[in-house]
Amino acid sequence: MIGKSIRGILHYNEQKVAEGSATLIMASGFAYDIDKLDFAHKLRRFEHLICLKPSVSTNALHISLNFHSSEKLDDTKMQQIAAAYMERIRFGDQPFLVYRHHDVSHQHFHIATVNIKKDGNSIDLHNIGRIKSEQARKFIEKEFGLIRAESKTYHPEPAIKAIDPERIQYGHLPTKRAIASVVTTVMNSYKFTSLAEFNAVLKQFNVVADRGSEESEMFRKKGLLYSVLDRQGHKVGVPIKASSFYSKPILKRLERKFEQNVEKRKPYRADLKNRIDQAISKYEHITKQTLITELQKRGISLIFRQNEEGFIYGATFIDHRCKTVFNGSSLGKAYSAKALKEKLAENDKITTYLAKPKRINSYLKPLSEEKRLQYTEKINLSDLTVSTTTTDKILKDLLDPEYTGYAPSITSKKKKRRIKRKKP
Repeated sequence: MIGKSIRGILHYNEQKVAEGSATLIMASGFAYDIDKLDFAHKLRRFEHLICLKPSVSTNALHISLNFHSSEKLDDTKMQQIAAAYMERIRFGDQPFLVYRHHDVSHQHFHIATVNIKKDGNSIDLHNIGRIKSEQARKFIEKEFGLIRAESKTYHPEPAIKAIDPERIQYGHLPTKRAIASVVTTVMNSYKFTSLAEFNAVLKQFNVVADRGSEESEMFRKKGLLYSVLDRQGHKVGVPIKASSFYSKPILKRLERKFEQNVEKRKPYRADLKNRIDQAISKYEHITKQTLITELQKRGISLIFRQNEEGFIYGATFIDHRCKTVFNGSSLGKAYSAKALKEKLAENDKITTYLAKPKRINSYLKPLSEEKRLQYTEKINLSDLTVSTTTTDKILKDLLDPEYTGYAPSITSKKKKRRIKRKKP
């Protein structure tokens, strides 16, 4: 992620350290040892370089490298990986800080740095994520024997820990700090183009941004409140004003991101469509839950938007691998809510049809001698009490060892027709 505030990036990671959910494991290009570095030292080192070329406003870089949950890496190995990665993206000579985060199940670390060199020139950040970072990632996976992101055993996992609403409700977790961690990471990492898409990601981690009703003063003044959601999607705790957060996730700032992200997410559109197609084409018939599960394996969350009556009117795809958000219709007609509903409804009909029980008459066939003997061996006829009703009579006939087949009526021998002879 590239940005304009190294102070904000440092503040985010240092706050994680203060909470006990992160550790500074490496400080490359700094004159002091890690344990002697305070916030002022770190910020001053970066700002010294930024001042060499004030005309470059986008000068901060915040990188997150995530590993599969089965990987067990110590600090030394992570330091080696971080150094190799920075060399590959041509930032090896830049001062950078590496923070190991412990707030999710899989291991990962964050790197904070700037792109202004000591000679006053800047490092080009154009397509650094899509080109240089991808090449560096593949090299590191091979060099350090890591699970490859393209392998079948790798399932991308979001590098954000969802808020536990129960801890919020019972006062075991400060609401503002918990919301700030989620909102800041989502705002700086994901590429969304509307408040609805932004909320689609936030809700994955039990947070929502609310403008209030259209008739409210808050809505008219473009205010924004952030709240924690419980497991049923209801707001809990005290809502927090957007302007009170350090990262300032206010609507005006978000709207600028909406415009920028329209272009930024375009390079990832084809890859997302390809992974969706792979999930669907894997099955001849697919249900809604199966589709959601298959997409999750590919690092994609599918959210169906519906009204209070339960009518589905939209679908949103969140790509946690490339950090992009697309409405289904933005990907193409085949990925719209309408197209998906028709496909799933058609499959549901097929499933229902196949699940219909066969008519009982199909079972009323003559028993073979082998089957008859099997049944008679399993049943003790002396234990049966049979009434004289028609149903019980049929049952008795069916279980009779002498029975060779079911017939709805008993036929008797044909009586010989007596021919009357006329007397002579």
